[in-house]
Amino acid sequence: MSLFFRLVAVGALVVCSGAPAHGAPASSAEVTAGNRFNPDISVILEGNAYRDDEGGEADERIADAAGINEIGGGHGHGGGHAGEAIGFNLKPAEFVFSASVDPYFDAYAQFVVTESGDLNLEETYLTTRELPAGLRVKAGQFLSGIGYHNEKHRHQWAFIEQNLPYQHLLGDHGLMGTGVQLTWTPLTPVYTRFGVEALQGDQAVVGRFDGEDRIQDLEDIPDGALDRFADPKGGPRLFNAFAKLAPDLGYSHELQMGLFGVFAGEQQEVHIEPDHVLRGDYGVVGTDWVYAYDAPHQYGKGDLKISAEYLYAVKDLEVAEHAAQPKVGDDRTFREDGFYVQGRYGFAANWRAALRYDAVGAGINEKTVGATGTSESWDASHRVSAVLTWTPTHYSRLQAQWSGSDIATESGRERVSQYFLRFIASMGQHGAHDF
Repeated sequence: MSLFFRLVAVGALVVCSGAPAHGAPASSAEVTAGNRFNPDISVILEGNAYRDDEGGEADERIADAAGINEIGGGHGHGGGHAGEAIGFNLKPAEFVFSASVDPYFDAYAQFVVTESGDLNLEETYLTTRELPAGLRVKAGQFLSGIGYHNEKHRHQWAFIEQNLPYQHLLGDHGLMGTGVQLTWTPLTPVYTRFGVEALQGDQAVVGRFDGEDRIQDLEDIPDGALDRFADPKGGPRLFNAFAKLAPDLGYSHELQMGLFGVFAGEQQEVHIEPDHVLRGDYGVVGTDWVYAYDAPHQYGKGDLKISAEYLYAVKDLEVAEHAAQPKVGDDRTFREDGFYVQGRYGFAANWRAALRYDAVGAGINEKTVGATGTSESWDASHRVSAVLTWTPTHYSRLQAQWSGSDIATESGRERVSQYFLRFIASMGQHGAHDF
């Protein structure tokens, strides 16, 4: 219980940081910021029962799929995670605080508490409220605005696990960082929104920087040659841009189309066996499409939502150090694409069924080596998922999901099946979820 009150105190400090000194005269800012001592607070709990046909190692197999962040490395640093344990799993609890600080700023803070009691900061940022011409600034640590799926937290996902293109081309949790975002929503007959971001760039996949700990594992390269790789250059190192367009289709129909780009100018990768260091840049371009139909029934019956995203990623690297010195200076260019398509339908009040197909390397999967242009490729990885969701109220959700994956690895193909039963419960008030 003491941990909860600590979180409440932190949230109060976040939203009250702009309070005037004691005895200062009241202003219009105080009148409109009356909830500064009463922020919206919510707690989101999640757990699951899990089984697979790989003895609990299915997630690891999927994370090790061949691709631009795995092939030729042999080090398993593709943004993978420990995965689900066979049996019961308790996911980190989310504590969310949000409020209007004053007429000029809104504040948001989200913390997660793990099963072992560790407290981690997930998102915390300020957003402006009164800028002219449809401009808005967000500053702090936040999920990037690229794509459709990226800004959603785990409890908002329609499926229990991350889609393959995000996991392998962006990272397990998508793209998130510390920095600033500027968006512009002009007054036009058709909803349009443009955004640019500058982030520090400390990511597991895009803008990856293995750093000193990983460099210490290199035994076949003299230590003196590696000193210049211990620290990244100063940020920001990650730059993103996106655009959204949503034409008016009437009362019951919604359509949103988007384009986005990501560029990391500092990509450092340390590889073992053979020992070598790669440096260069990483770029991703993509498009996202979402269609939603709001049926004239209660509790979601007849509602339909279809979403899809396509990502194309390029890593342009150079061998900065290598155990075999003649290879220093060689180019390494990696290209891979990925996509997902998913649909969700409300077949009865409070009941939804959803299907998803996701893949990486299905169209483009190539590594080009050196000035000779020697190339090699790898097979595509695919997955099909089906989920049944019961949402008795806005505050709780029960899901049953099956996923069947056909994964290409460096040693061959792996076919794995996963089975989930998940619960999500939300307590308290929080803002409405995005479209």
